[in-house]
Amino acid sequence: MARVCVMMIAIAMAMAMNIAMGDPIAPCYFIFGDSLVDSGNNNRLTSLARANYFPYGIDFQFGPTGRFSNGKTTVDVITELLGFDDYITPYSEARGEDILRGVNYASAAAGIREETGRQLGARITFAGQVANHVNTVSQVVNILGDENEAANYLSKCIYSIGLGSNDYLNNYFMPVYYSTGSQYSPDSYATDLINRYTEQLRIMYNNGARKFALVGIGAIGCSPNELAQNSRDGVTCDERINSANRIFNSKLVSLVDHFNQNTPGAKFTYINAYGIFQDMVANPSRYGFRVTNAGCCGVGRNNGQITCLPGQAPCLNRDEFVFWDAFHPGEAANVVIGSRSFQRESASDAHPYDIQQLALL
Repeated sequence: MARVCVMMIAIAMAMAMNIAMGDPIAPCYFIFGDSLVDSGNNNRLTSLARANYFPYGIDFQFGPTGRFSNGKTTVDVITELLGFDDYITPYSEARGEDILRGVNYASAAAGIREETGRQLGARITFAGQVANHVNTVSQVVNILGDENEAANYLSKCIYSIGLGSNDYLNNYFMPVYYSTGSQYSPDSYATDLINRYTEQLRIMYNNGARKFALVGIGAIGCSPNELAQNSRDGVTCDERINSANRIFNSKLVSLVDHFNQNTPGAKFTYINAYGIFQDMVANPSRYGFRVTNAGCCGVGRNNGQITCLPGQAPCLNRDEFVFWDAFHPGEAANVVIGSRSFQRESASDAHPYDIQQLALL
């Protein structure tokens, strides 16, 4: 608990410094991702992947918004640290000049592959999120009145992309619904995902993006849901899944290096969410955590067999749980991940820049 308090104080100090200096250190922040960072885009979709109900948002100042957390997500923490005085608006609600601050395109259940997450209903895939961004860029051009002006403005913005988790959780390791697990080896599947990922990054680059933060996949095999299903003791992570996640992350690092060497005027970095998460699980007391293998809110073994139900009473000691529900970290963990993404605590947290460095380049 003390560790979390220290982190919160650090955030408040950084925010105060940014506010004192005036504007945010980046003019806008564009967010692409899945349920880890969705802030309400799925609320109006016909989807099982929604979180616009209590107790989601129980510790968030605006209550249940569609965030899959008791409070802030990692991108909310990063938004604060960048110096914005309000959170980035979801695409479904973004209107007018508000888009000049950035837009959150993230959609729960979304993946890099088009079919990923389809058993949960409607969602906005990575390609769909990028198409929405292309639409936003045309609006930015109209607002600023000139393509060169828009290109100059967008070149200073931060673009964070965090997708891939569902391509494993709700595709590759779900043979009842998908055949990819039998069609691809873990290595060839990761290569396919990276190739598709690359296509979307090129579209973003061609539409003015220059500062990219690519967020690696976390250790999905350690989520309460996977522990409930596949762990004999409810504690030991599923190495089959984590191994596949590490293969993807390794290829993502190589992609960052490739783009940095071959993309004029652009800067790419990798955020090691897997490593930051592993540190929290390996050293929970350092961060004030007591429970690393169960959700604060959920049903069944590890509170992970069914995720948090509408109106369910969550645990009271929420800051002591790494996980809020069967799949998603709670605010306390998001503060750690977001803070270390923004300003790395260890050299391995980000490669080659943290987000603060990326913004200042």
